[in-house]
Amino acid sequence: MGTLDLRPLSIGELLDRTFSLYRRNFLLFVGISAIPHLFVLAVKLAQVAVMPVATRVNTLPRAPEFQAASTGISGNLAAYVAIALLGLVVYLAALLFAQGGTVFAVSELYLGRQTTIGQSFSRAKGEVGTLLGVLILNGLVTIVCFVLLIIPGIYMMCRLCVAVPAALLENLGPRESLERSFALTKDNAGRAFLIYFLYFVILYAAVALVAIPFGIGIVFSQNDPAMLRTWSALSEVGSFLAQVLITPVLTIGLSIFYFDLRVRKEAFDIQMMMNPLAVGVPAPRAAASILS
Repeated sequence: MGTLDLRPLSIGELLDRTFSLYRRNFLLFVGISAIPHLFVLAVKLAQVAVMPVATRVNTLPRAPEFQAASTGISGNLAAYVAIALLGLVVYLAALLFAQGGTVFAVSELYLGRQTTIGQSFSRAKGEVGTLLGVLILNGLVTIVCFVLLIIPGIYMMCRLCVAVPAALLENLGPRESLERSFALTKDNAGRAFLIYFLYFVILYAAVALVAIPFGIGIVFSQNDPAMLRTWSALSEVGSFLAQVLITPVLTIGLSIFYFDLRVRKEAFDIQMMMNPLAVGVPAPRAAASILS
C-alpha cells in the first residue's frame, strides 16, 4: 500500500484491505508469525518425543482373572509434563512477539511506510511488558464476562478488540488501553464481531483440513508407539502451518479496524495530513470506561 488512503471504511472494504495488505506483504507477515512460533513447534515436537504411549503387553498370567493382556505405558511422564510447562512459557513469548510485531508492521505499511521483520521485532521487544499486561488484563475481563454469560463475554471481547493496537501505537498502559478500546468501539461491536467470526471460520477450516488426515493416522496407530509419535509430530507441524498462515489475518484486521475507528471518531485522516507522525499521539479519550 504505497499511498496513504485514510477514510471511513465499510466492513467489506475493511476486510478487503486486510487481505490485500496481507497478500502484498505475505512474506513479511508470515515471517513475523512463523519465527517466534518455530520455538513453540520445537517444544511441541520434543513433547511428542517423550509422550507417554499406551502399549499392549503380551503376557501369560496364571490366574484366570488376569487372562486379559495388560497395558503398559512407555515414555517419560515427568519429562512430558516439564516440557508442557515450558511450552506454555514459550507460547506466551511467541504470542507477544508475533502480535506486537504484526501491529507495528501494519502501522508502518498502512500509513505508506516500509518496514522489515527485524524492525518489527525490535519495536515489539521494547513493548513486551506492556503487551503482556494488556493481554492478561484483557483476558481476565473477558473471562469474567464469559463466566457470567456467554453473550456478555462475546460483547466484551468485541469492545476490547483494539486494546493491543492502542497500547502499542499510543504508548498506553494496560488499563488505559482497555479503556481506550472500550471508548473507540462504542457502537461498533457488531463490526468487530464480524472480523472475529470470519477469522474463526477460516482458522477452524484450516485446522480441520490438516488435523483430520493426521487424526486418522493417529487413531489407526494406537498399538504402534513409533507410528503414533510420527503421526502426532506431523499433526503438530500441520497445526503450526495453519496457525502461522491464518493468525496474521486477525491481527491485521483489528489493526486496520483501529485506524478506521480513529478516522471515524477523531478525524485521524486530517491529523495525518497535518502531521504524518500523528499515529503515536492519542486523542482525548471519551468518558466511557469499564475499569474507572
